Amino acid sequence: MIAIINRILDWFKSLFWKEEMELTLVGLQYSGKTTFVNVIASGQFSEDMIPTVGFNMRKITKGNVTIKVWDIGGQPRFRSMWERYCRGVNAIVYMVDAADSEKIEASRNELHNLLDKPQLAGIPVLVLGNKRDLPHALDENGLIERM
Repeated sequence: MIAIINRILDWFKSLFWKEEMELTLVGLQYSGKTTFVNVIASGQFSEDMIPTVGFNMRKITKGNVTIKVWDIGGQPRFRSMWERYCRGVNAIVYMVDAADSEKIEASRNELHNLLDKPQLAGIPVLVLGNKRDLPHALDENGLIERM
């Protein structure tokens, strides 16, 4: 998992060539957003996470790059905030729980709702399939097809 995260960080570095960048992490509840941020920041994985209420902001420095990450809650009551926290960022990371087949359609709908916002036009979006190590998780092609 850490190797994948390091590759993603390298991709962000090559994409923006900035010393500082800001990104927003969104997706349905329990997709693994906060765990992802914690692994990037500390290299530590924990299964004991509590749901994000509202948002968390964290600055992560890797090498000479500082990334300000907005981790936005995925519960239905917080989804109306997503657009506000996505405006003006360098990139949006949309996290999908690839192992939760019951939520894939809702996740796809929320992603498309977000992409339809004119204020977010031109902002790069990375759709990240999480929990692919779990049984019955969608593979890359299955996730692309369903999203």
